[in-house]
Amino acid sequence: MKLSLGLKVANSLSLTPQLQQAIRLLQLSNLELEQEVQLQLDSNPLLEAVDTASEENTIVEKQEVDLSDQLQVTDIPEDLPIDTQWDDIYTHQPTALGIADLDEREAQYSKEITLQQHLQNQINLLNFSKLDKLIAICIVDALDEKGFLIAEISEIKEAVLGLLENISFNEEDIDDEEIFVVLKHIQQLDPIGVGSRNLVECLSIQLKSLPESVQYKSEALKVLSYYQFLITNDVQKLLKATGLKLPELKETLNLIKTLKPYPGSDFVEGETEYQIPDVVVLKKNDVWQVGLNPDVAPKLKVNSYYASFIKRADQSEDNQYLKNQLLEAKNFIKSIDERHKTLLKVATCIVKYQRDFLEYGEEAMKPLILRDVAEEVELHESTVSRVTTNKYILTPKGLFELKYFFSSHVSTTTGGECSSTAIRARIKKLISAESPQKPLSDNSIANLLKEEGIDVARRTVAKYRESLHIPSSSERKVLL
Repeated sequence: MKLSLGLKVANSLSLTPQLQQAIRLLQLSNLELEQEVQLQLDSNPLLEAVDTASEENTIVEKQEVDLSDQLQVTDIPEDLPIDTQWDDIYTHQPTALGIADLDEREAQYSKEITLQQHLQNQINLLNFSKLDKLIAICIVDALDEKGFLIAEISEIKEAVLGLLENISFNEEDIDDEEIFVVLKHIQQLDPIGVGSRNLVECLSIQLKSLPESVQYKSEALKVLSYYQFLITNDVQKLLKATGLKLPELKETLNLIKTLKPYPGSDFVEGETEYQIPDVVVLKKNDVWQVGLNPDVAPKLKVNSYYASFIKRADQSEDNQYLKNQLLEAKNFIKSIDERHKTLLKVATCIVKYQRDFLEYGEEAMKPLILRDVAEEVELHESTVSRVTTNKYILTPKGLFELKYFFSSHVSTTTGGECSSTAIRARIKKLISAESPQKPLSDNSIANLLKEEGIDVARRTVAKYRESLHIPSSSERKVLL
């Protein structure tokens, strides 16, 4: 074998640490970005957060100079004014809408009282013995999020006995009847019917709590005793079993409809999480404006005090450390800026495509795929996918994930295309306007859509209907 040396030219892609960091930051949600920024601030002395209060006047002055050179607000005309220059100051400025209307926002987490806490507060006011209070606590702990009791009496007894052993309470056994008595007390607390074992028991408890003067109260209790005919929508059998006439049955069912099927539905379990928008869209002077949310855009700069200690010719270990930290701080701020520019660029393009949605709602949504946006903003599809994942946009129509605006399309009879989101909205509208006694079948909806020029199969309608969590026509049908 003969060995030889030679030169070879080849193309290859090398991901530098800075590029890797930029890609990673791009796919982070605003909460994850906040955590990443805090981590960098804690580890790099050359990086510091901008004091919002002290920088406010400077920011306002810069905003008044020339909006076209900034990222704060982007109108939606023909072009997408997104490009900015990376200057030598390395100070990140807030790229957001400077509008007073955006100052009032909900907190990310809203703590409210839970069903268990609400019941516990009432139990503490009852004249219960220590044993009965312990039974009541075990019953409350066994409720699901709807307020129903999901444990058997034997399981509650076992739980109570286990607690009694831990507190050395002198009680050898507990009668099932005692647990039933406490359960009856729980079911009379607010919300009435909580602790029921099933829907019929829940509705019956609510009916019995109504004043005797309420019309059709006794008839409603009689109807609930034949609930199997209610489930099957069998009006004739229900009339025969109850002995009611059709007008009486109608009034009775109207009374039942006023009851609450799930007593715990008004309460939350633990913390309710609210998404904070990354991008905000507003219409001002008949022009749609897109901007980053100032509440989630980190404001960073290089610490000038520590930077002043760096000496160019000094090769000492301390000086090299400061140089490296300075470089990392600059790169991190640049990566943050690139993330914001890309996010705003993509969001602006999406708003440009879906302007009709902002004006008229879901039925005006246009078909849009990642490739359409990628070609428009000259980015790779994978980059568009990253920047639209877990990113939210606040519009006059509500809060949406950016990916919400991407949807497949269905061909129309006129040769055009219709967004699947628009079709779902149309299906929802048709169902909302249907007769409760004669609900539209999936085949009927498909035929109505075809009359509007939207050619979809019955199984496609069924798939879209199920995605909207709308039951079938047989389940939507009401008795009267």
